[in-house]
Amino acid sequence: MEAPPFASSTKTLSFRSSSPSSLLFLRKNRLNFRPSRNFCVRASSAGDSVVTLLDYGAGNVRSVRNAIRHLGFDVKDVQTPEDILNANRLVFPGVGAFAAAMDVLNKNGMAEALCSYIEKDRPFLGICLGLQLLFESSEEKGPVKGLGLIPGVVGRFDSSNGFRVPHIGWNALQIRKDSLILDDVGSNHVYFVHSYRAMPSDENKEWVSSTCNYGDNFIASVRRGNVHAVQFHPEKSGDVGLSILRRFLYPKAQLTKKPTERKALKLAKRVIACLDVRTNDKGDLVVTKGDQYDVREHTKENEVRELGKPVELARQYYKDGADEVSFLNITGFRDFPLGDLPMLQVLRYTSENVFVPLTVGGGIRDFTDANGRKYSSLEVASEYFRCGADKISIGSDAVYAAEEYLRTGVKSGNSSLEQISRVYGNQAVVVSIDPRRVYLKNPEDVGFKTIRVTNPGPNGEEFAWYQCTVSGGREGRPIGAYELAKAVEELGAGEILLNCIDCDGQKKGFDIDLIKLISDAVSIPVIASSGAGSAEHFSEVFRKTNASAALAAGIFHRKEVPIQSVKEHLLNEGIEVRI
Repeated sequence: MEAPPFASSTKTLSFRSSSPSSLLFLRKNRLNFRPSRNFCVRASSAGDSVVTLLDYGAGNVRSVRNAIRHLGFDVKDVQTPEDILNANRLVFPGVGAFAAAMDVLNKNGMAEALCSYIEKDRPFLGICLGLQLLFESSEEKGPVKGLGLIPGVVGRFDSSNGFRVPHIGWNALQIRKDSLILDDVGSNHVYFVHSYRAMPSDENKEWVSSTCNYGDNFIASVRRGNVHAVQFHPEKSGDVGLSILRRFLYPKAQLTKKPTERKALKLAKRVIACLDVRTNDKGDLVVTKGDQYDVREHTKENEVRELGKPVELARQYYKDGADEVSFLNITGFRDFPLGDLPMLQVLRYTSENVFVPLTVGGGIRDFTDANGRKYSSLEVASEYFRCGADKISIGSDAVYAAEEYLRTGVKSGNSSLEQISRVYGNQAVVVSIDPRRVYLKNPEDVGFKTIRVTNPGPNGEEFAWYQCTVSGGREGRPIGAYELAKAVEELGAGEILLNCIDCDGQKKGFDIDLIKLISDAVSIPVIASSGAGSAEHFSEVFRKTNASAALAAGIFHRKEVPIQSVKEHLLNEGIEVRI
């Protein structure tokens, strides 16, 4: 994972390159979205109301900014080492690769200023990479020297023991000592997304305030005096995460500890709300839902099926307990995505009040606009990250990249999947697979991976393969879902969103045969999608497959099955979930 050369906010630091000209779209074209006005308590005085943010230009830092502002504080960006030394409180939300981050810090004098600030016991909160950089070194593309403030080496998770890497999702903390900012966590889950971790030892035990178990017990947080750092993402951990930030920002406030209803034990299975977004026939951006990918009503008017407005639905699902929210711009493959101002604004306004991970997909590929200006898929993804996305979902372009890789055996490094994964890390890249079931009488009839199906085909066929499609399911490709999944994992995907055209909108349950095939074949997390019609379908897919998460759309939009009902059912079935 390498740090990207693009700024993650509209405020450009002096030590990073300028953002691409696509940002002009947002600055010149303010749309009439009305963000909700949430009540927040402002800090008591001007000096106390400012949080200094060290953003070196990697990934989605907008969510950290939004969370800080949500809690009543203003944000001041670090421009010089002196800004660090003069900060009243400093937040470092590190994203990207260890080596690239240290290179930026060292070249601009930030590393020395950081060490001086922390050694003086000034209020500091490091997030994710902001924790890892405090250690002596990292094995990521290394060894690479860190700031050396905490003894220990940051190493990669071991996937040989069956644990999927990256470690993505909501996991439990084991709090080791009074950590102040973790007082409200209790036994709740918090959100992790990382491939590297630091391990506790006798040398660093005085620093460790909590650990987390994922194969081994790794360091989840550290504290010494006013210096705090966490491996997880509080800005993406819902109300619990906001309470962590609140206790850091208001250390002297008398805040009552919140009682915990249930003890979190391990990595939870995720329940994800998906919003298929497109323009209706009037040009308004709406949430729709397909029936085997057909999103139009079967009426005389043949209008687009409308199920709500994207920002409002996303906020509601966050309140309802969704572990993640996924936006899919289902017409994004047709148009220039950086010209799709409404979709970019949807991300911006959603991220202001939704503090769980946001994924966006649709049209992530190289483009040339009407003026002949070429945009790489990396620039497209960077714009989405700047607007609030945490993960990018790639569909058709990943299929073409996998086909080329399987044909040549060579990783070109030029595909959207490889570019974005190389710059932002594989944990930021989801590949969406859209297969269609093809029944066979004889498994030898095709050169792709086949399975014996649980339910025979229309003519009694006992076997099937899953043909991948592109362009929203409109075009079949000569590659199977199994072959595609294996290829994209090698090319840098960090997660797979596994759809099934045959099950889409049918509400008869997930395609267990397909999900078991793919989740057994790869070592990265798999999200089950398509076909959910009841809470029981979620427990079935988690019991019968190795899926890490399950996604639904229509049953949530129509309020047929509430998210909380799904979680209560899973809990009653003995399946770990975040409540």
